[in-house]
Amino acid sequence: MAFESLSTKLQNVFKNLKGKGRLTEADVKTAMREVKLALLEADVNFKVVKNFVSSVTERAVGQDVLEGLNPAQTVIKIVNEELTSLMGDETTEITFNAQGPTVIMMCGLQGAGKTTTAAKLAGKFKSQGKRPLLVACDIYRPAAIEQLKINGGKQEVPVFEMGTGVKVIDIVNAALKHAESNGNNVIILDTAGRLHIDEEMMQELRTVKESVKVDHTVLTVDAMTGQDVLNVAETFDKEIGITGVILTKLDGDTRGGAALSIKAVTGKPILYVGMGEKLSDLEQFYPDRMAGRILGMGDMLSLIEKVQSDIDEKKAKEMEARMMKAEFNFNDFYEQIQQMKKMGGINSVLAMMPDMGNLSNAEVDDDAFKPLEAIINSMTKKEREKPDIINVSRKRRIAAGAGVDIAEVNRLMKQFEQMRKMMKQMNGMMKGKKGLFGKGKLPFGLG
Repeated sequence: MAFESLSTKLQNVFKNLKGKGRLTEADVKTAMREVKLALLEADVNFKVVKNFVSSVTERAVGQDVLEGLNPAQTVIKIVNEELTSLMGDETTEITFNAQGPTVIMMCGLQGAGKTTTAAKLAGKFKSQGKRPLLVACDIYRPAAIEQLKINGGKQEVPVFEMGTGVKVIDIVNAALKHAESNGNNVIILDTAGRLHIDEEMMQELRTVKESVKVDHTVLTVDAMTGQDVLNVAETFDKEIGITGVILTKLDGDTRGGAALSIKAVTGKPILYVGMGEKLSDLEQFYPDRMAGRILGMGDMLSLIEKVQSDIDEKKAKEMEARMMKAEFNFNDFYEQIQQMKKMGGINSVLAMMPDMGNLSNAEVDDDAFKPLEAIINSMTKKEREKPDIINVSRKRRIAAGAGVDIAEVNRLMKQFEQMRKMMKQMNGMMKGKKGLFGKGKLPFGLG
């Protein structure tokens, strides 16, 4: 997960500060040296790091801080504020025209995830009540057109394409007429990417912008390419002018420095971040929330939004009703596992919870769900609905079907019984109170 190493190091720095109680100017400066090293190791631009550390130090060594009631926490607060400011202070959203279509031109290098991101954006806009149209403008790679059609189909968003033997500007003009005839009010142009920036690529993009009113020029960059992201962003902005950036693959094994540097270096906001391979894994970028994640303060607002968007409300209410009657069974248990996976897995959820984001994948492994699923899938319908009928002979059959030792089945049965007992105890406590899956509550015992 991006920022995992940085987050751990920064939290260790702040832990040491808290342990001192009273702080001296020397304590702060020592801590800032460690912060500086942590940021540089996370691939944050050197000038950005220098300015950041200077700003924090200047604010943190003031008399009001060092002589305050809780100086360590005040320093952390300052770091949080400066980190938020570094990434852009305010969230920047794509705006739409009140009259006429909104044209968004996607650009970027090949392999950055531009085509997939275009489809993700279209799906987001559709869920907001828009009528998006994806336009295949990559005349160099037939596979790109096919990829856009497949991803557009998954989002149930129409794709306009004219193949590869046509000029890009002709495709764009025809797409605009098609959109007007079919009531599409958001047009997303998926332009061609290259392995490197070249003049032909830039001229093609300039021609589109000179001929058509493009409302947003959005650059898609791969977070895993590190500092090179900044060079790409600066070049695209200089050559064609970009309005914002989408950072992909921020969920991968990346140090995340680009997310902390790009606004400061280019002056362009990060609009969205890609946090997974699924078409739904495109998150609005909130600088304050990202700062909270990095500093181990969590991101409960994003987690709540994720719960509300990913969890089937009807199923949740049905499950809650059974829980309140102490009728929790293996179907419910299995459903909670699936809901957790829909939300990106347990590590994705923990990364948004205060003081939980630095848990390693080894400590909370999503693969641990696989044998549980196999065991439950090996049960009969009746066994899942009425767990009490599962005796020793049934356990042997279930274990054989799941390809596990019977001890694994016994372990699952024990965990299930503990959860069911907890549900019974909560039965009386929860009457007349907000439901287990009400606003802001989490599944799988995390709320």
